[in-house]
Amino acid sequence: MKLLKLPLFGLLAPKSPMEKLIEHYDKIAGCIKIIKESLECYVSGGGACREFVELTKEIDEIENHADKIKRNIRNHLPRSMFMAVDKTLFLNYTKSQDNILDSAQDALQWLGMRQVKISEEFQKDLIFLIDEVATITELLGPALKATIDLVHGENLDREGTKEHYRKVRRERHNIQRTKRELTMKIYNSDLDFKDIYQLIHFVQCIDDMAHNCENCADILRAMIAR
Repeated sequence: MKLLKLPLFGLLAPKSPMEKLIEHYDKIAGCIKIIKESLECYVSGGGACREFVELTKEIDEIENHADKIKRNIRNHLPRSMFMAVDKTLFLNYTKSQDNILDSAQDALQWLGMRQVKISEEFQKDLIFLIDEVATITELLGPALKATIDLVHGENLDREGTKEHYRKVRRERHNIQRTKRELTMKIYNSDLDFKDIYQLIHFVQCIDDMAHNCENCADILRAMIAR
């Protein structure tokens, strides 16, 4: 008796592509540490750490690797019927998470466009802003992992998962306040116009990183909506 082959049998329990999002996120977390080091190096004049240009190149390499991960995720998605979450939400999330790294690249490109001597009145504020952005990025990690566990049925704590999203939003509000105050301070300073323009754009790019983290949290919230 000839046995019939079932080509779809292996597709009934496919491996979730959401697991790859954690690998992509880990690249972002590593990037934030380099940005902090880059800013401190730039502010201090480069005497305390590696050269700013070298650190910028390292971020470019991380971003290129993260892009490969993103393309691999998108190129190996199962059919929508086998996705644990809505496919459009999943693709939007990958884009927003990738935009965090893109904004980081833009920030360092603006800072490295020409040498700006950052006065002491802005040094602490800039480093504080970077610390806040590092915090919101770190908060995104547990939010992502909790969401994946929830949609896979490995975690049933919906309220606890939602609290991760709230933490991201609260930190985003703190960053918006810091960004507004710092922007006003720079704009009303006695710096040369080129320096003001350059620093404000840098601050905006750093703020964009936080904005994309919040977008990620909002999309994750939509993924678990009933």
